[in-house]
Amino acid sequence: MARSPLTLAASVTSALPRVVVTGVGSLSEGTSGRYDSAIAELDDGRRVVVRVPVDAEADADLATEARALRSLTAGVRGVLPFGAPDVLGETRVDSRLTLVQTLLPGYRVDAAHVPAGRGVATALATATAQVHDLPVTVVRDAGLPMLSAEQVRAEAERLLDAAEATGLLPFGLLRRWSTALGSDPLWRFETTVVLGGVDPASFVFEDDDQGVPQVTGLLSWGGLGVGDPAIDLRWTASAPVARDDVFDAYARASHRAPDAQIAERARLYAELEFARWLVHGQTVRSEEIVADAISLLTSLDDTMRDQPAVVHGTTTADDAIAASERLPRGAGAIDTSMHTDTFDPETLAGFLADEEARTEGRENEPDATVPIDLSEWSGLTFDDGRPDAGAPGPSAAGDDAGARRADGSPIDDARRGDDGARPSTAVHSEGDARDDELDSAARNALRRWTGTV
Repeated sequence: MARSPLTLAASVTSALPRVVVTGVGSLSEGTSGRYDSAIAELDDGRRVVVRVPVDAEADADLATEARALRSLTAGVRGVLPFGAPDVLGETRVDSRLTLVQTLLPGYRVDAAHVPAGRGVATALATATAQVHDLPVTVVRDAGLPMLSAEQVRAEAERLLDAAEATGLLPFGLLRRWSTALGSDPLWRFETTVVLGGVDPASFVFEDDDQGVPQVTGLLSWGGLGVGDPAIDLRWTASAPVARDDVFDAYARASHRAPDAQIAERARLYAELEFARWLVHGQTVRSEEIVADAISLLTSLDDTMRDQPAVVHGTTTADDAIAASERLPRGAGAIDTSMHTDTFDPETLAGFLADEEARTEGRENEPDATVPIDLSEWSGLTFDDGRPDAGAPGPSAAGDDAGARRADGSPIDDARRGDDGARPSTAVHSEGDARDDELDSAARNALRRWTGTV
């Protein structure tokens, strides 16, 4: 039986002994009813929310959320352009943890009602990207969960194994999800700070001066950790009209490298929620939940069985340019030293001094590299007519795949004609004969330049 608002108001005075409650009202969260909640008005003009879990599982989740909210220091909150609840106090009601926290004003939108275009969709995407860009130290310092990409994948595999073990999972979905979990490119992503699977109802909005919705607060922090950013976008599967706008706005707002498969993983997580519901029903021995899960899975199987499990995306040049434009000014000052290795400063300094001395000594060598004119060259050959081993040959990857120096930099441009075409390595004709001495000297210079000798 749900606790009355008056009972909940009494818990406010227990959590905050120095305040007086002047009014109280019910608070409809529109969720699964895991908490009894109410709004209380205090004598100092503040309005607060009181939340009491209805079962042991919700009690543990509320304790996790309280820890997550306390990990949001003043510095972290100052970085975020929207608010997060403050934990003002806590107490116990019927042995359950009870939290009193600030009320974030605004309105909310369900996933199915998120429209396309600028507004709710783009505001949600931007706010999510801003959370994902938080430093991972926020999570690490609070002792919250931190998962690698491999661990995220392993968790998904365990869920699928558990669903398969029920014997109730449609074979089409088993095959579809197994294919996705077996796709290595799908799981190559950069882990970030995540909220653990929020949806639009976790955000509160207010309209700006032009009537455009803006995120002003985020309510749900219980899943705060480090993991796959796609988990916080799985709700887009329930908002197909806004999906593309969400991912486009997210990519623009994110300061990380483009993630070509984030939409695919988000969709996979949304589908796996049906499997999780089935496993939950089996765990709690609820025939009603199991029957509901089977109905959902059957419907999903009928819809998705003929669609590819994974559509591999690619990162284009436009993606790379867009990513570079999102870098903050002064990004060139980022420390790029090798944090995985350590070097003795004196040894390294001596090595660099020796290298500098060797470099200076080579400046006076008679065969030092000098600029040469290759505009009339069409290839390199040995005196016996065989192609020079140091000359560029046809690339296995095609005409546009050029050779590179040992440091990875391209060397194709100097080997192309004015029209940009790759020069031929065929043996010269007799009419193309050149002065042997000039040919040999230039060939040797080119070899030294490309590092082939």
